[in-house]
Amino acid sequence: MQDKRILVTGGAGFIGSNLANELAAENDVIVVDDGYLGTPENLDDGVEFHEVSVLEEDLPTDVDVVFHLAALSSYAMHEEDPTTGARVNVEGFVNVVEQAKADGCDTVVYASTSSIYGSRTDPSPEAMDVTVNTGYEASKMARESYAEYFSNHYDLTAAGMRFFSVYQGYGGAEEHKGEYANVIAQFADDIANGEAPKLYGDGAQTRDFTHVSDIVRGLVLAAEHRLDGVYNLGTGEAYDFNTVVDLINDELGTDVEPEYVENPIPKDVYVHDTCADPSKMREATGWEPQIDFEEGIRRVCEQYK
Repeated sequence: MQDKRILVTGGAGFIGSNLANELAAENDVIVVDDGYLGTPENLDDGVEFHEVSVLEEDLPTDVDVVFHLAALSSYAMHEEDPTTGARVNVEGFVNVVEQAKADGCDTVVYASTSSIYGSRTDPSPEAMDVTVNTGYEASKMARESYAEYFSNHYDLTAAGMRFFSVYQGYGGAEEHKGEYANVIAQFADDIANGEAPKLYGDGAQTRDFTHVSDIVRGLVLAAEHRLDGVYNLGTGEAYDFNTVVDLINDELGTDVEPEYVENPIPKDVYVHDTCADPSKMREATGWEPQIDFEEGIRRVCEQYK
């Protein structure tokens, strides 16, 4: 993507800042972020930053493409304050797209979630039936429904990207997320500092871990191809938490044993296993993950050596 004017909401956060910095090399990139999980320190100098909520009026939406990543992005955030979660994730999305549409933008790519698939060890295709068990999942499903409305009734495309377990490590923009960072980042930091990583239950739960650089490429391809509908962004492979700990120990040359603790998340809402079926995205754009899991672990651990 070149010579475009681009808005990234939530663009000072983990995924958003990686996307904004990548695009800023050859585009005019504007970031909107309220500073909750983001910081302008994540952004390169060439990115125009606005510390403002997606709920505000007069947003800088006179752009060619909107990447809407702003969200309260976890179960815990929504359970603490369901009304605010719905306002940010649903009303914020509608507000941004309405303003962008009024300014002539016809390409929207937004963050959805793989959590709506529930707990599955088999790869999850976009066409499968999904259920909503949490406020977070409900907000993302509502976002997908509004995107379908915008696409059907206006001359714009809206591509919802169902992220799987996105990671980078504390050497990148993920550190600012703290307790909400991916478990790979948290486990690596614990082990590198000689502390036992805390694993819920027996550590047998699995995730489709996808490196943020592959997510960024997928987002850009979705915009370039003006995709419409929903698409998985995941590798199609899953690893359990015990294996993650073993691989980090191997990479760091350490032997730190994990601590197994009771899962604080209710069993009926906890997603125990995830795995993507990325074939729809591959067929539409040619996207393939380029960072395999072992390489991803190496990159996460690199800062500690």
